Amino acid sequence: MILQALLPRQPVPALDVPLLGGERFVLGANPAERFDMVIFYRGLHCPICAKYLMELERLAPEFEKRGVKIVAVSGDDEARAKAMADKVKADALKFAYGLGLKNAREWGLYISTSRGKTSIGVEEPALFSEPGLFLVRPDGTLYYGAVQTMPFARPQFQDLLGAIDFAIANDYPARGEYAGEV
Repeated sequence: MILQALLPRQPVPALDVPLLGGERFVLGANPAERFDMVIFYRGLHCPICAKYLMELERLAPEFEKRGVKIVAVSGDDEARAKAMADKVKADALKFAYGLGLKNAREWGLYISTSRGKTSIGVEEPALFSEPGLFLVRPDGTLYYGAVQTMPFARPQFQDLLGAIDFAIANDYPARGEYAGEV
């Protein structure tokens, strides 16, 4: 199977997932002023995801000041998503759950198979998506995207804040949009 990469300046796939607390996150239904930041994380079983999301929780007010709304999404069920939100002491972050593997693939996420219990003693799901981070413009087009085949070496949120500041100050366009013959 060949994974299709999402192209900047083109529409992203649909995303409609339940949120903890009973509402739904529907990408584009109530877009952010500048960007919706969609963070796909592996799930409760991933200690690196927890650490990453703790840092995002700490910096969430800085993203909000820049007109960025954030949602953290996984394929976990509601109970596991709630456990992750509790673990990261989520206050500013919204947690969505129940991401289907087909939808994960549409976003270009890599899929992994279970290796049993992780280093923190939590069972991995039989199949789950690897991490991804996307900035989506209010018009539903991709501005920035990063996907990983592993849980480590993800975009750092402090760096991303600087990049957003630069993009806003310079009206910097999304790059990587060329899809013609090479």
